Amino acid sequence: MSTPLADTVENAAATPEREQPYAALGLKPDEYDRIREILGRRPTSGELAMYSVMWSEHCSYKSSKIYLRRFGQKVSDEMRERLIVGMGQNAGVVDVGEGWAVTFKVESHNHPSYIEPFQGAATGVGGIVRDIISMGARPVAVMDQLRFGAIDNPDTARVVHGVVSGISFYGNCLGLPNIGGETVFDAVYQGNPLVNALAVGVLRHEDLKLANASGAGNKVVLFGARTGGDGIGGASILASDTFADGGPTKRPAVQVGDPFAEKVLIECCLELYQGELVEAIQDLGAAGISCATSELAANGGSGMRVDLENVLLRDPSLTPEEILMSESQERMMAIVAPEKLDAFLAVVDKWQVETSVLGEVTGDGRLQIFWHGEQIVDVDPSTVAVDGPVYERPVAYPTWIDALRDDSASALPRTDDPEALRSQFLQLLSSPNLADTSWITNQYDYYVMGNTALSFPDDAGMIRVDEESGLGFAIATDCNGRFCQLDPYAGAQLALAEAYRNVAVSGAIPTAVTDCLNFGSPENPEVMWQFGQAVDGLADACLELGVPVTGGNVSFYNQTGDQPIFPTPVVGVLGIIDDVARRIPSGWQDAGENIYLLGVTSTELSGSAWAGTVHDHLGGRPPAVDLAQEKKLAELIHAASQQELVSSAHDLSEGGLGQALAESVMRFGVGARVWLREIMERDGVDAATALFSESTGRVIVSVPREEDVKFRGLCEGRGYPVLRIGVTDPAAEGEEPALEVQDVFTVPLSELREKSRGTLPAVFGDIIQEVVA
Repeated sequence: MSTPLADTVENAAATPEREQPYAALGLKPDEYDRIREILGRRPTSGELAMYSVMWSEHCSYKSSKIYLRRFGQKVSDEMRERLIVGMGQNAGVVDVGEGWAVTFKVESHNHPSYIEPFQGAATGVGGIVRDIISMGARPVAVMDQLRFGAIDNPDTARVVHGVVSGISFYGNCLGLPNIGGETVFDAVYQGNPLVNALAVGVLRHEDLKLANASGAGNKVVLFGARTGGDGIGGASILASDTFADGGPTKRPAVQVGDPFAEKVLIECCLELYQGELVEAIQDLGAAGISCATSELAANGGSGMRVDLENVLLRDPSLTPEEILMSESQERMMAIVAPEKLDAFLAVVDKWQVETSVLGEVTGDGRLQIFWHGEQIVDVDPSTVAVDGPVYERPVAYPTWIDALRDDSASALPRTDDPEALRSQFLQLLSSPNLADTSWITNQYDYYVMGNTALSFPDDAGMIRVDEESGLGFAIATDCNGRFCQLDPYAGAQLALAEAYRNVAVSGAIPTAVTDCLNFGSPENPEVMWQFGQAVDGLADACLELGVPVTGGNVSFYNQTGDQPIFPTPVVGVLGIIDDVARRIPSGWQDAGENIYLLGVTSTELSGSAWAGTVHDHLGGRPPAVDLAQEKKLAELIHAASQQELVSSAHDLSEGGLGQALAESVMRFGVGARVWLREIMERDGVDAATALFSESTGRVIVSVPREEDVKFRGLCEGRGYPVLRIGVTDPAAEGEEPALEVQDVFTVPLSELREKSRGTLPAVFGDIIQEVVA
């Protein structure tokens, strides 16, 4: 087969007038002009391919960079205390004690998951796991944050079935437990679902690896799967544009994943690390070889010479430009010292991982790529990977937001009729966003590896890091797009507060943050206003809570036509627990315990699940968030867990007290008798508000009778509002457990479960039943 002809550097210099398809590659005319200015000539086709993917919105953050700097500017000494690696590397790394570190990150794979749901979601998992491997860590868990269109829309089932099976296929094949996440259905995501994937890894401090290529003469080695034609232009063309009308298109830009190849790659990398055989490493995700070569060289302040024909191909007809742009999965690039190359090759050969030496690190500060002896790339790698365009996009206060905020839920009718309240309670319980998600989660393995301490349906996932000491971490992710639509500043803070609280109720100490900021087109000034507000809200809240943002992802262009999604800044919080044996489950397990409500209930129903589900209403202002109180609450729960005063804890968020009580009863099948009278009297609210308000800083806990005095003393000593609102209730002989809200309604456990578990199967099919040993 003949070798594809290459556009050489020499040829580019000699043919300045040649027209190039920069627009088709996602570059704007002024960006193309800037590339010509940097190079002093027109780019070669290979250089144009590299700049187009690396200067894309998805890779360069050109519209968000000026905002993301705020995370680095708003940092305290407290936030730096446990931070080993912050923003700028493949994933953040946090010191969790005893010589252990945890690395974690969340990223989006939104557009590919609409076009090709199975492969889009599967390769989203694969990509984020490789980010974790590239830090020198063993991946130990994954999570997912999913947003789909209306549950009854005919296209939703296509996307849901594909995405969930893609995530479960890839994660289960890797042998990684899926320990939590979110699933939201809303018509606003109909043509643009969100598939955010999070991965966590564990490493010893001394095993940390960075993506910095330095040391002239060191070898550049590509290993893993062969390079194919899948994923070409994924970052520049697919992820950095909106969907036009007309449905799924651009299939070739979606990558194809092989989790078994990645599983071997994980073990191979860990053995390479153990033998100290790599100087630096980078995974190949968005932008493929273009990204790995330019970022490694730029980060290391060095140069690099690469012979592209040495890349092992699945498709020999690929042009050099396609090889540079391909986003084929399961590939890594390592920098290896020449004296260690034979040992490196011996390890990859043992694991039967295909490998090719592409070139070497140079000291001249240039990235030079050759194709069969002809030079096709000669650039300063920093201009590709670091110094891309930075835009200060126009910002405009939304014309519609004041009218939306004026339309408060306080005008909606609230009933005190017991039958009507029972009906609304069950309506919420069975609504798509509050219903049981076993249809999804039963497709995931959440106990594989044997270190899962908490998982679905608890408020946070928890993994044991060290078998001897019991050291572990907890992680939770949250975001309420309805709140963010009403107020993106407050909405981002509410997302952080909820994830922070979910980690706290597990018994862990919230420590660090990752985020995935999903928004509409940055070319829409109102979207940029929402984005700036959300970043400010998150940065300010992280500073007040003392938790640093360690990294994350920005996903723009999430809209179909002119209709952007709700601002959806997904926030993940990682917490540390010194012994997972002291973890706190989210439901009560024993009868005869007292149930306490921590926090105060206000009339805060705007943006709530009650307003949306019962009244099909969105308007007003979201609940107020008091970050100082959130911090105080987290410290209180941690102290209670250390003294073993509480046997369960569950945060109050979507659906309010009613939903939290139902979930606590269903968790282990233990009933409860609850009264609202004291809440109504102390806080000055009606029964509907007591049940459905989504006021923040609230948690319900169950306390063994013998610990009652100590627990109340702890709350009073710390000045946190506490109210006994019920008892866990043994079912009388011959009767089933129930949730009884005194003087309002009683719902037996079987009805709670029937209402909660019936919603998703009615649309998507039967739940896969868990195997009982």
